[in-house]
Amino acid sequence: MFQEIKKELQKLANPAKAKIYLRFFKTGKGEYGEGDIFLGINVPNQHKVTTKFYKNVRISEVKKLLRSRIHEYRQVALMILVEKFKRATGVEKKEIFNLYLDHTKWINNWDLVDLSSSKIVGGYLLNNSRDVLYCLARSNNLWEKRISMVSTYEFIRNKDYKDTLKIAEILIHDKHDLIHKAVGWMLREVGKRDLKEELEFLDKHYKQMPRTMLRYAIEKFDLKLRKHYMESAII
Repeated sequence: MFQEIKKELQKLANPAKAKIYLRFFKTGKGEYGEGDIFLGINVPNQHKVTTKFYKNVRISEVKKLLRSRIHEYRQVALMILVEKFKRATGVEKKEIFNLYLDHTKWINNWDLVDLSSSKIVGGYLLNNSRDVLYCLARSNNLWEKRISMVSTYEFIRNKDYKDTLKIAEILIHDKHDLIHKAVGWMLREVGKRDLKEELEFLDKHYKQMPRTMLRYAIEKFDLKLRKHYMESAII
């Protein structure tokens, strides 16, 4: 099955798009995606491959895909894990969750994190101890920190905001713009459901928040409220 998935993806390769993706996902020397390899396959086509194979592919074969240097192999592996997780028993969910955390080295770009972390990590931790999120938030690894933040989207969807806000506090002084964006995004999602919760957080922290983080957090506010927060934000 592993070889069949690879062949299917290779048939969909688009060298022209691959060149665009190399720039878009910052794969140059010193950039966050340095050295990543792209085939140039768009997300809808990856979903088609996922739909075709996820039911029958074994977890051991998914691991091989996830450990590949090719971005789309890793992306399809994560899409497969998401589909398997949705249909898994409790024991199977734990297995997928553990596999995910054991492979954060390969979940190494924002799109990979964003398509999978809330569904697998957040989904599993809805009814389990969330201590691991705080370990990830304090990691030196950019992607583990983003996983810690974006995973809480599943809690937000269930109107549970406390861990989102606590992890946002941990990451508020992080230097990377991908963390700024993730924190701001999750704060905005909190505000969509409970504006009071977001405003209380902002009133306590907005003067220390990086501008990008704050802009993302207040994106849906009216002009007057956005102006109130941005005028006192740090540069």
